[in-house]
Amino acid sequence: MVVRILDLEMAVAGFGGILKSPFPFRRPLVLCARRRGTAAAAPAPSPVAVVETLANPDRLVGSGGDQAGPASAPPSSSSPKPNGRSSEGFQGPEWKMLSSKELGIRSSMIPKPTRTVLNELRKKGYDVYLVGGCVRDLVMKKTPKDFDIITSADLREVKKNFAHCDIIGKRFPICHVHVNDCIVEVSSFNTHGRKQNHDLTYFSRSDCDEHDYVRWRNCLGRDFTINGLMFNPYSKLVYDYLGGMEDIKNSKVRTVIPANMSFSEDCARILRAIRIAARLDFRFSKETAYSVKDLASSVLRLDKGRILMEMNYMLAYGSAENSLRLLWKFGLLELLLPIQAAYFVSQGFRRRDKRSNMLLAMFANLDKLLAPNRPCHNSLWVGILAFHQALVRQPRDPLVVAIFTLALHNGGNLSEAVDIAKKITHSHDGSYSELLEPQKWDAEGDLLSDVIDLASSVGSALSSMTDEHLVSQAMAPYPQAPYSDLVFIPLQLYLRVCRLFECVRYGQRERDLVTKKGYKINYFTLSQGGLAEIRHVFARVVFDTVFPLDLNLENEGRANPA
Repeated sequence: MVVRILDLEMAVAGFGGILKSPFPFRRPLVLCARRRGTAAAAPAPSPVAVVETLANPDRLVGSGGDQAGPASAPPSSSSPKPNGRSSEGFQGPEWKMLSSKELGIRSSMIPKPTRTVLNELRKKGYDVYLVGGCVRDLVMKKTPKDFDIITSADLREVKKNFAHCDIIGKRFPICHVHVNDCIVEVSSFNTHGRKQNHDLTYFSRSDCDEHDYVRWRNCLGRDFTINGLMFNPYSKLVYDYLGGMEDIKNSKVRTVIPANMSFSEDCARILRAIRIAARLDFRFSKETAYSVKDLASSVLRLDKGRILMEMNYMLAYGSAENSLRLLWKFGLLELLLPIQAAYFVSQGFRRRDKRSNMLLAMFANLDKLLAPNRPCHNSLWVGILAFHQALVRQPRDPLVVAIFTLALHNGGNLSEAVDIAKKITHSHDGSYSELLEPQKWDAEGDLLSDVIDLASSVGSALSSMTDEHLVSQAMAPYPQAPYSDLVFIPLQLYLRVCRLFECVRYGQRERDLVTKKGYKINYFTLSQGGLAEIRHVFARVVFDTVFPLDLNLENEGRANPA
C-alpha cells in the first residue's frame, strides 16, 4: 500500500530524530588526593568573607571550605596516593581528583536554580558539592535529568536558609528547595552517614584527611561507581574515590559494594541499573550482570508506585527501546510487563536478539523525540503499549491505522481523517505481522466501522493491562516463565489514557478541544500530559513506525536507479 501525508499541519509532521552523539572521552589532568597521618579540620570560611558566586560562569572559586584550594593551584600530582587499602587489607581503586576544566565542565552547564542554592549555602560557610548522576552526565557531555546537591549543613539548617523548603522522606530524608518553578534536591553528609547499612569496617581506612574521609564515606553509600563522583564547582575539582571515571571510560555499570549485597540491600537498584545502562548504552560488569538476573524477582517486593516511577524513568526519557531490550535480556520484562513479554516470545525473540519488532520500533521512534530534559507524560507510553497490544490481538489494514491516528490527532474528526488518509502515497512497512495487506474498501461506512473498532480494541487492551488475572495468564502458555500478576497502572493514569482515545472510540469530534497546530513539540505541555500534545506525539510515533520515511526513500531509489 502506498501512503503520503499531504496536509502535515492538520495531520502528522516532523519525521526524523535527535542524534545521540558518542561520548568523547579524553584523558583529563589527574590529581591524586592528599592524605595526612593526623589532620585538623580546616577552618570554616567567614560568612562575611568575599565569596565568588556561580553567577559568573567562568569564576567559580570560593574561599575556604575545601583544602584543595583554587583551581589555578591544584594539589601537586606528587602528593601521596591513597590506594584504597584498609587496615583489613581491602584493595580498592586509587583515589583521584580531576580538574573539571580539563574534563570540559563549565559552570554554564549548571542551571540557575541550582547555582542559587549552591551560592546561598556557600555564603553561610557550608561545604557544597554536586553529586551523583549529574556529575557523571557532565563528565560525559550529556544533559543531566536533574542536579543533586550535598552539603555539610544539617537539613534543618538548610531549611532555615530558604523561604520555600521542605524536608521530605523518613528513611532517607532530603530537602526540596523551591526556586521559582524548580525544585532543587539537597541532602546532607550527616544524613547520609547515618543511613548506610553495610558494614563499613570492611572499607575502613586511616590514611586520609578529614575532608577526604567524609566524602569517601558518602560515596560508599552510592549505588554504582559511576554515580559516586563529587564535584566542587568552587575549587573546580571532581573527586573520584570509587574508580567511577575508569568505569565511565570502559562504559561499565558496576556496584559500589558487592552486587549481591547491594541489590539485596535495595532491590530498586536493579531497575536503576537497567535504566542507567540503557540510557548510557553501557554494559554491566560480570558480577553485576549475574546479580541482576539472579535477583530479578525481588523487584516484585517494591511498592507499585515505585515500580511505576522506575518504569517511567526508563520509557519516558529517551531510552525506552534500550530499556525494553535489557528488561527482556535479564528476565525482568515477564515480571513487570507480562503481556508484552508474551509478545516477545511469540515473535521468537531470544534474550540477546538484535532484531527489532513493531513494539521496539515504536519506542525507538519515541526515543528520537525525547531526552532526559525533554520527557513525556507516562500516559503516552502506556497508550503506546495498549495500542500495540490491540494490533497484536487483531492486525489491521494500514489505512485503518492511518485514519485512526489522524482522527486521534484532530480530536475525532473522522471524515477529515479519511480524506487525508486516502491521499497518502507512501508505502507501509510490510514486515510487521500486526499490519494486514492493504485491501480495497468499497464502502466508507465499513472503513469507519473498522477504525472505531480499533479504538474499542485499544480500550480493551488497556483494561487487560490493569486486570491482575489477565496479566497473570499472559505467560501461562510458557511454564518456565515466572509467575507475575503485577499491575502498576493506577486508576487515575488508566482514566487519563482512556481519555486519550475516546474521541475516536465514540466517533465524535470533541467540541472544546483545541487541536495541535504546527510541527514543534511543546515539551512542557507534553511532560504535564496535555491532551493535544500527547496525541500529536503519539501520531508521529505511529506514522514513523507504520510508514517509515527511510523505507520509502529506499523504494524510490530502487524505482529510479542512478
